[in-house]
Formats: sequence, C-alpha cells, structure tokens
Amino acid sequence: MSIESSAIAHRSAPLPDEHSRAGLWWGLMGVLAFSFTVPLTRVAVADLDPLFIGAGRAVLAGGLAVTVLLATRATIPSLRQWARIALVTAGVVLGFPLLTTFALQTSPASHAAVVIGLLPAATAVFAVLRGKERPSKSFWWASAAGALSVALFVAFANGGLGSFHLADLLLVGAVLCAALGYSEGALLAREIGSWQTIAWALILGLPVTITLTVVSRVNVPVNADVNSWLAFAYLGVISMFLGFFPWYRGLAIGPISTVSQTQLVQPVLTIAWSALILGEALSSTVVAGGVVVICCAWLALKARVAASPVGLTGDAVIASDLRGSEERPTAECAPM
Repeated sequence: MSIESSAIAHRSAPLPDEHSRAGLWWGLMGVLAFSFTVPLTRVAVADLDPLFIGAGRAVLAGGLAVTVLLATRATIPSLRQWARIALVTAGVVLGFPLLTTFALQTSPASHAAVVIGLLPAATAVFAVLRGKERPSKSFWWASAAGALSVALFVAFANGGLGSFHLADLLLVGAVLCAALGYSEGALLAREIGSWQTIAWALILGLPVTITLTVVSRVNVPVNADVNSWLAFAYLGVISMFLGFFPWYRGLAIGPISTVSQTQLVQPVLTIAWSALILGEALSSTVVAGGVVVICCAWLALKARVAASPVGLTGDAVIASDLRGSEERPTAECAPM
C-alpha cells in the first residue's frame, strides 16, 4: 500500500486519553511561542512596511525550512499531499501573517489578542469538517461562550455593536485563515511529521513571499532600528517556523478540537507581554475579557471528545517526526 493511502485512511482519528494529555502539553508549548507574535509584530510595524513583515518573515522561515529539509533528506510529499500543503500555506504562511500585520498598524496589540481568541473555536469547526471529530455538547457550549465573549469585547472596546473597524475585519479574516491552516496541518502532521508539515508549506509559499518581499523592498525604503529587526527575527524564526514544531505535534496527537482550545490562554499571555513590552495600559475591559476567555478555555478542555474507531498511536505521531526521510509504516495504525 502506498504511503499516501495508508496515512489518509486513518488521519482523522483522535488518540487515547494518555496521548491526548501529551497533546495538550505540546499545544501549550506552541501557544507560549505564538503569544509573543502580536506584540512583536506591533514593534516591527513601527519601522518596517507591513507587507515586508508579513511576507519577509515567511522568506526567513522558508530559508530555514530548506536548510533543515536538505540536512535531513526528508521524503518529498505525494501529489495529493501537496494539494493539502497548499491549504496550510494559504492559511498560516500567507493569510494569517499578512492580515494580522496590516491590522496591527492601527489596532493595539492587546485588542488584537482578544479578537484572535476566536481562533480555537474556529479551529474546532474545521476539525469537525476535515478531521471528522465529534466534540461533546459541553465542548461546543464552552467554545461558543468563548467566541461570544470575544465578540462582545470587540463591540464594547470599539464603542458599540455598529463600530467594528477594518482592523477587526482583517483580524477575523486572519483567524479563519489560521484555523484552516491549523486543522489541515494537524492532519498532515500525522502523515509526514509536525516540523515537515510547516517546512514544506513554507517552501511552497516561497515564490509568492519572495515576490511580495521584493516589491515591498523596492517601493518602501527600509529604515528600522535594532528592536524592529529583533522583533522581525523572532517572527521569522519562532512564530513562522520553530513554534509550529510543538504546535502541530500537539494537534496531531489531538483531538484537534480539544488541543486547539489551549490557544484560548494565548490572548491573556499576549496581553501581559503587550503591557511589559509595549507599555500598553490594561483596561478593565481587557482584563475582564481575558478572565472570561480563560474560564471558557478551562471548560472546553474539561469537555470530552468522542473517539473514532481507529487512529494513530501517540508513538506513531512522534515517529513520523523522526523519520522524515523514510516511509511512514502502515502497521502503526491500531484499533482503539
């Protein structure tokens, strides 16, 4: 049986409870890495062109991806896998970085962080559509409450329900892009490995990201201080590349809809970094929104997700990361 067909047959199954707990810890490591993205983007956008930041960080990460894949002699994905890698590229390599960067030209980092709190609920929806997971009713109630709290936060922060700004629309678009990229990437990580998934997605996007970076460089002179360049380096190395290693591994161990809820704590971490790094004031609205979001995250994580009949073991997910240059064994798929 081919690599592609054997992996796809079992890609959407949640794993045993002990492996799910490991998935939560891997997911939290990814969340910690991503929690610095918004405030550091805010730092970088003060001196650098948003297009340069959004595309250039992917070029930097793409260069690292080429180096790692060549060094490990990783197996080239199949044609069908490339089509799905394209969805990851569109979501997390192009869509999310570009939309958030342009939004952060005008939106405070703490405000953007809470809007991005919609991401776990959106990822859960894609996990149901693509991964065939079956979250419990209590999970959906908790996720819906978290999404509603974010929507109310945006409304009150902007001065009313009719005062949504362009930046908010860009952030919501970024959330949808990331949710698609996260869910599809998690399924691919079960086949080709977590770091291999983001590496191939970055390489596939290089023709676009390099072109956009050159266009920005030609049209807008680069005149930035050390802090802006350090922030840009973090966005390229950590936010666009290394942070996805634990994040995709956690989602691959799954269930995707449950592990994705760990990202509900990201707005709170981001708000804290925004206060420390940017000196942004913590209003009562931001603090209250963060508390509600954390409570919804806790409730969602306590909810159970029904298991499918078959699935990869946690060891199989880890092994797929270690064997980027070998065939993925078909014997590691076992009944639950």
